[in-house]
Amino acid sequence: MTTPTRPPRTSLIARMRPLWPYFGAYTGTWAIVMLGAMIGAATEPLIPAMFKLLLDLGFQKHTLELWTVPVVLLSIFGVRGLAGYVSQIGLSRITNQGLMVMRRAMFNKLLVAHMQLFSDQSSSALSNSIVYETQNGASMLVNSLLSLTRNALTLVALTGYLLYLNWKLTLIVIAVFPAVAWVMRVLTARLHSLTKASQDATDSLAYVVEENVLAHRDIRMYSAQASQAKRFDQLGDSLQRLAMKSTVAGAAMTPMTQMLAAMALSTVISVALVQSAAADTSVGGFVAFVTAMLMIIAPIRQLSEVSGPITRGLAALERGLNLIEDVPRETQGAFSKPRACGEIEFRDVVVQYGAPDSAPVINRLSLSIHGGETVAFVGASGAGKSTLVNLLPRFVDLRSGQILVDGHDVGDWDLHALRAQFAFVSQHVIMLNDSIAANVALGMVLQRDKVLACLTAANLGALVTDLPQGIDTVVGHNAMQLSGGQRQRLAIARALYKDAPILILDEATSALDTESERAVQDALQGLMHNRTTLVIAHRLSTVMHATRIVTMEAGQIVETGTHEDLIQRNGHYARLYQIGLGLNNTPGT
Repeated sequence: MTTPTRPPRTSLIARMRPLWPYFGAYTGTWAIVMLGAMIGAATEPLIPAMFKLLLDLGFQKHTLELWTVPVVLLSIFGVRGLAGYVSQIGLSRITNQGLMVMRRAMFNKLLVAHMQLFSDQSSSALSNSIVYETQNGASMLVNSLLSLTRNALTLVALTGYLLYLNWKLTLIVIAVFPAVAWVMRVLTARLHSLTKASQDATDSLAYVVEENVLAHRDIRMYSAQASQAKRFDQLGDSLQRLAMKSTVAGAAMTPMTQMLAAMALSTVISVALVQSAAADTSVGGFVAFVTAMLMIIAPIRQLSEVSGPITRGLAALERGLNLIEDVPRETQGAFSKPRACGEIEFRDVVVQYGAPDSAPVINRLSLSIHGGETVAFVGASGAGKSTLVNLLPRFVDLRSGQILVDGHDVGDWDLHALRAQFAFVSQHVIMLNDSIAANVALGMVLQRDKVLACLTAANLGALVTDLPQGIDTVVGHNAMQLSGGQRQRLAIARALYKDAPILILDEATSALDTESERAVQDALQGLMHNRTTLVIAHRLSTVMHATRIVTMEAGQIVETGTHEDLIQRNGHYARLYQIGLGLNNTPGT
């Protein structure tokens, strides 16, 4: 799979533009948020202006009415508080609704993404991107944007008020702005690279945790706790170092900008004292100017701090955008039919993983299978049996060759129509955290009577009867409260329910005891009637009644025939039979 490349986005606006369809669609809410931010910013200069009036009219001229002080103060802070409250509510709505839209787009892309995605990325990395990173990224980005807007407007309002009071002194303040912008630009670029590295380190750490949860029995069986703890510590230390580097870069921004602001403030106060001695400057005007100067430090400091959350939020959301925009969908054709006849043909099929010079997993294999035929595939591990059957529903891509279902190339089929022709029972059973009925009727309309009939045919009738909620019982994470044999029979019940014309059984009875296998084999025999069935198995009882047995080695077919024919030839199949293929066979077969 080749992921399309796009030119890197460098500017903040260019990086934020792709997020607009998700977080920018609520223009009315954004307008309310911006209005609240503007009102809040407009109230900032009123505080030093009030001090000016209070000193000039109240303390010097004694003409200020006493009741106006609490009224003005309560009015200023009441309006400012209400504006902040409305902005925060609107911001929460934008964040949560935009997050829902983006997560939905990511999950929908996950459902139709090219299969190579699941080879390139671990399940922990994908789930982390969809669930956690988008949550944190959206919250940081949207809140930081509001802070950026509010503080920028506050800075403009206070700067305008300072210009009104004394434009000469204000020029000293404005001279600090380019230096602050340069500091923010340099440190923001550093934070961006560190955030990307931290995301990769977090994925690696999450994958180690995922591996140890899935393989907890093997870890304990082989006493590998120490080595796994060392693995975890190494990755944790790497993540900690990256976190400290990010903290250093982010923390340096605030004192540097504060020092620049302090230099400007000290210069302004010194010049203002000189001016006050030479000119007719009122006490209220001087206090108002100094107060506004002190107030302007807060938005400058917050503007210097906002670049870190914006950078981290953007980096987190960009991973989601990469999944939505850059990961290709599965390709498909337009051909479809309600029910296939089950004719299958492999023509010079080659499957190769990894580098072009690596050994092919399937090497120029050709095979024709007639509708209703039962074909069993046997061979040593790594012979290519599972890869071959996974080519049919296009879970694996061809390097070259052609595969036909009912005379049509699988690439020409509509994917939904193609996969509707197959029922698949694997040795690796995956169940959803849902009811038994929902797991059996996966992707189809749930018919309770049909579910019960399929469960009974798969020898699970007694189990369902004993459960308090019957087929409505939630099986939990991968149905782990059921035994391995019960989970596999549940997968067989799912295949029975689908009633597809082509059945693929990949070690479908490997986890069953002898009694359960007999019952399931009877159900499978009925299911296989008038259906094309492909069987991969190591039990002789599973393969010996096949119409044909195909023996594979190193991705090629070395023998085909019935069980009796292949035993008489004394070739590969006979050797497999002698060294263990028939060891699990029931007595008397």
